[in-house]
Amino acid sequence: MNKNLGWKVIVIVATLLFFAFGIFGPPDNWSGGLLTALQNRIHLGLDLKGGTHLILQVQVNDAVNVDSDNAAERLKADLRARKINYTEISKPDAVNNPDKIVLKGVPPESRSDLLSIVQDRLPEYDLTSGAENTWTVSMKPQALADLKNRAVTQAIETIRNRIDQLGVSEPIIEEHGLGQYQILVQLPGVDDPARVKDIMQSTAMLEIRQSFGGPYPSEQQALQDKGGVLPPDQVLMPGGHSIGTAEGGQTWYLISRASAVTGRDLRAADQSRDENGQPSVSFTLTGEGGRRFASFTGAHVGDNLAVVLDNKVQEVAVIKDQIHDQGVINGRFTEQQAKDLAMILRSGALPAGIKYLEERTVGPSLGSDSIRAGVMAAVIGMLAVLIFMLVYYHAAGINADIALILNLIILLGFLGFSGATLTLPGIAGVILTVGMGVDSNVLIFERIREELRNGKRRRRQWSRDSAMPGSRSWTRTSPRSFRQSFCSSSVRVRCAASQSRSVSVCSRICSRRFSSPA
Repeated sequence: MNKNLGWKVIVIVATLLFFAFGIFGPPDNWSGGLLTALQNRIHLGLDLKGGTHLILQVQVNDAVNVDSDNAAERLKADLRARKINYTEISKPDAVNNPDKIVLKGVPPESRSDLLSIVQDRLPEYDLTSGAENTWTVSMKPQALADLKNRAVTQAIETIRNRIDQLGVSEPIIEEHGLGQYQILVQLPGVDDPARVKDIMQSTAMLEIRQSFGGPYPSEQQALQDKGGVLPPDQVLMPGGHSIGTAEGGQTWYLISRASAVTGRDLRAADQSRDENGQPSVSFTLTGEGGRRFASFTGAHVGDNLAVVLDNKVQEVAVIKDQIHDQGVINGRFTEQQAKDLAMILRSGALPAGIKYLEERTVGPSLGSDSIRAGVMAAVIGMLAVLIFMLVYYHAAGINADIALILNLIILLGFLGFSGATLTLPGIAGVILTVGMGVDSNVLIFERIREELRNGKRRRRQWSRDSAMPGSRSWTRTSPRSFRQSFCSSSVRVRCAASQSRSVSVCSRICSRRFSSPA
């Protein structure tokens, strides 16, 4: 018996040390004290640490517009290559139906060639005919749904990359709602929520387009310069803060609808300084993006080039020579703005804009109050249970108290090893575990008392000092008392699923092992 007891004690001590390591970590982390080590291992949630709770909605139609714009440009290029005449290619309702492209003026004899172009070059689109040589190119429903879902997934990954680079610990970034294209973001311990919101909301969609005119002091002036109607392949876009008028007002530029290269073609982006020593951002394109950019600039030497960021013109310059794979974004940036812009460009562009639907902020003082109240409730509850078991069951209660303490250590150890986040409901769960952790012990001990009152005797006897109240006096301590304790602890874990299971299984197992025939 002593041999069996020895290795059981070794297993219990080893388990205790293992999960204590999960709570406090290696001794190297104890330099700041055990409390600091505990805080580094047990991560606190938003409701305890304070922070920001956001619900965002991805404007998926932005991604659809980008895809259909590129499809329209490919369609124009292919029609010109095959020498198919047309009068206009446009999107009549880019807000509500961004996936539909209307093609007008195609001769009837070119029908087969047009159908071949759409099937070969635009497999995600369907082609339907209309009146007066009008054709509608619309995205297939499955392709449209896939594009919107990809936009949400890519937005989640992009936001996560940006938040990770800010060093926010234990953020929660996941899809929210069902079919609403929403994202839930929880940022514990954020000390500058306004900056984080700006970084998340920035689409950081870098585009390099051709500029056809500007700056104009107003939209009306730009329209008047073009006779009141803009060409279908051009769009008006406002200037950024770096290129305002002399009076500081808003300027407008007429630029191409399609982009030569976009942020998807970026290979790297870093903070730098321009020739005047002002903060700027330099970027490098991928091999394919560099080839397209070189082809574009080589064909437009002497024309104006616009650098567009988040649908605002940041810079306009004249193409003096062919440019390959490097460029610089100049502007009236501060050091922090240039650093954030480089970081955003590196993390990737959002496929679509995002809209804030809900924002809640939890102050760290509220979280501290919750922690103190929760810890105090857990300590008081645990002490009350420990004292009750000792007073009511005497020596047998010691076994239940030890098992309860080990249960709490194992629970906290799992939290430390798994990296789980402790929230206010989690503290309530710990308190509930403390209260319910001895339920099967109570059932077992009461069953033993019942059997003893019915006259059943044990083969080995306990001393009077260790006998439970209400039992007979015994003359010798039984080594099987350890078995009873071990059984009660193990059965308590297995039988905690429901009260009825605890009664039936615990009573059956322990009554058979620790009672003798009457």
